[in-house]
Amino acid sequence: MKTLTLAGAALLLSTFAASAWEPTKSVEIIVPFGPGGASDQMARTIQAIIQKHGLSKESFIVVNKPAATGGEAMMDIKKSLGDPHKLLTTSSTIYMTPLATKLPVSWHDFTPVSMLAQDEFALWVNNESPYKTLPDLAAAAKAASPPLKIGGGGSKREDELISFGVFSELKTPISYIPYKSGGEASTQLAGNHIAAETNNPSEDVANWRAGLTRPLCVLSPQRMNYKNKITADMSWNDVPTCGEQGLNFTYNMLRGLFMPGNVTPEQQAYYVDLMKKVSETPEWKEYLERNALLPDFRSGQAYVDFLTADEAKHKDLMAKAGFLSMN
Repeated sequence: MKTLTLAGAALLLSTFAASAWEPTKSVEIIVPFGPGGASDQMARTIQAIIQKHGLSKESFIVVNKPAATGGEAMMDIKKSLGDPHKLLTTSSTIYMTPLATKLPVSWHDFTPVSMLAQDEFALWVNNESPYKTLPDLAAAAKAASPPLKIGGGGSKREDELISFGVFSELKTPISYIPYKSGGEASTQLAGNHIAAETNNPSEDVANWRAGLTRPLCVLSPQRMNYKNKITADMSWNDVPTCGEQGLNFTYNMLRGLFMPGNVTPEQQAYYVDLMKKVSETPEWKEYLERNALLPDFRSGQAYVDFLTADEAKHKDLMAKAGFLSMN
C-alpha cells in the first residue's frame, strides 16, 4: 500500500509538472521608453540573464515603444488581452502618464507580475557649487532673482514632480527646466547651466565619478547600502539623506513588470517564478549595485498593495502640482 501511495504521489507530481504552463514562442519585453535608458537597461539585463542561465526554452526579445511618454506601450499591452507572450517594464509612468493625459488605460487593466527594485533619487549640484547641504541650496533659492534653474528629465514626469515636492516644502520658488532625458540634465549641470537637478544614480554616476557633479542628498527614507567607493573618498552610503538635512519629502520609483489582462493564473505564476530566479542571480545583484538600485522583490498581494499606495501618493502629489489632465 505504501509503495502504491508513493507511486501515486509521484504520478501526480509528474502530471502537474507536465501540465505547468511555459511560453510556446518568443516573449516580447516591451519597454515604454527608447533604447539606452534605465527601463531599457533593466529589460536587456533580464533578457541576458534568462539566456545565460537557460531559464526559458523560448527567447526573450526587447521591444522599445517610447511614443506618448510610454502611452503607446501601455495601450499595446491593454489591447493584448490574454496574450501570455508579452511583458511590460514599468516605472511611475504607469500612473503618471494616464493621470497627466487622460489616456484610457490603467495598471488595473494589466496583470501584475512582480516588482524587482526601487530607483532611488538624489538632488545633484555641480561639483564646484558652493552648496554643500540642502539648507545651502534652499537659502540660495529663496534669495535668487530670477528663480534658480532646476533641471530634470522631462515635463510632468518624475523629476519635475520631485522638484515640486522638494521646493514646495522648502517654500522656495524655482524655474524648472525640462530636458529630454536625465542624462541630458546631468550634462547641463556639469556645464554649470543649471543650479541643481533631480536624477536617479544611473543617470549621474559617470559625471560624479569624473568629478563634474555630486549628490547633495538622497531622497530615500534611508541611506543607500552600497559602500564601494564611487569617487576617491565617497560611496553611495556616504551620501546623507535629505531627511537628515531637515526635509520630510521622500521619493522612490518602482521598477517592475506587468502582463496583459485576462491571462491565466498558471501563466502569471510562470513569470513570477522566472523573475524570482532572475533576481537571485549574481548578474542581477551586480546590475543593482552598478545602478545603485534598492533590491525589493514583491509579487502577489504585496505588489498590488504597493501599487495601490504608490498610485494614490502620485495622484495626490500631481494634483497639488497641477499636473492632472482636466480634459
